Amino acid sequence: MLSRNLRHFRVFLAVGHLRTPTAAAEQCLVSQPAVTQALAKLEREAGGNLFKRTRQGFFLTQRGEVVDGRLRRAMARLDAALTEVSPRLTVTATYAQLQALIAMSEAQSFMLAARNLGLAQPTVHRAVSQIEQEAARSLFERTSFGLVATGPCRDIAQAARLTFAEFDQIDADLADFDGREVGSIRIGALPLPRAKLLPEAIARFRQLRPKQSITVIDGTYKEMLAGMRRGDIDFILGALRDPLPVEDVVQEFLFTDYLVILARTGHALEKASGLTLEKLVEHPWVVPRPGTPTREQFDTLFAERAMPMPESIVECGSILLMRELLLNSNLLGCISGQQAQREVQTGTLVELDAGIDWPSRDIGATYRSGWVPTKAQGLLLDKLREVARG
Repeated sequence: MLSRNLRHFRVFLAVGHLRTPTAAAEQCLVSQPAVTQALAKLEREAGGNLFKRTRQGFFLTQRGEVVDGRLRRAMARLDAALTEVSPRLTVTATYAQLQALIAMSEAQSFMLAARNLGLAQPTVHRAVSQIEQEAARSLFERTSFGLVATGPCRDIAQAARLTFAEFDQIDADLADFDGREVGSIRIGALPLPRAKLLPEAIARFRQLRPKQSITVIDGTYKEMLAGMRRGDIDFILGALRDPLPVEDVVQEFLFTDYLVILARTGHALEKASGLTLEKLVEHPWVVPRPGTPTREQFDTLFAERAMPMPESIVECGSILLMRELLLNSNLLGCISGQQAQREVQTGTLVELDAGIDWPSRDIGATYRSGWVPTKAQGLLLDKLREVARG
């Protein structure tokens, strides 16, 4: 694992670009021995040589290229944000200082930020103050809610989060280079892909990567989108949004899904013929919470027909709870056909035909613009595409 020394990273990039430690030392304003020491430390941590030393200069090895690509992209993002506030910060800002800035922008309190980082409060205060001194401006505004980050401060914190996430991917890439499985793939999964797509893809992935850590995160789309944009989540699986929720994400289509109306086996409507929405509206329903694509289609179904909504509705964010409610009551459910496939096949739930031509829903993966997956992340995405094609 590479230590998060931004100065050493800048030295590495300078040597990779200029080909000589002497020129890199001049550019980075350090001595040539300091360059030599920085490279030696990075190569120990990286597990091998990053450069091939020749009379013609220093050239990246395959291991060095693994580091260079991600590191160059990460530092460019960070430096762009730092330069907007003060060009000097690209020279002086440290990893620890930026960690403190991120923690403060989230906690809005030195006490809470220090607690979240496991540091003493004066340490966090000093780190933030050092950045503000170099920037020659205050990066936080005192309000009744606490110390609120200014716009430039939020930009730096966001760039730093994504830069640090890229550092983690460098560690994973280096481990993969040596045949080791390091790091965790973090997937934000909405209910629909958790029913079939994701379990099957993970099972296939596990046959090739038995030790790779995978973390599946659930929650609302809004929460997971925020986590992905911070770098806490690698990608999101679920219904694609139209239009895009924000400009800095990309959506990849995987398959098409349709909604169905369900009831338990033995429900009074199971064998009813000529069902219409006018008949179904009189019954109690269990549906997802407002703000979800399923709920939007359900509400639109009634609005387009100028019909009142059902009087009895249970709003449920848990697909497991929804299934249990359907199995143990006379409620009707509006749910994804994919999510209900197993229950319908086994006969525990039945699909009611009310002659509704549901619009299709595109299901897929959402990730950050410019995000480059590690080999392990790319392999899991390939398995998701493979399962979706089936």
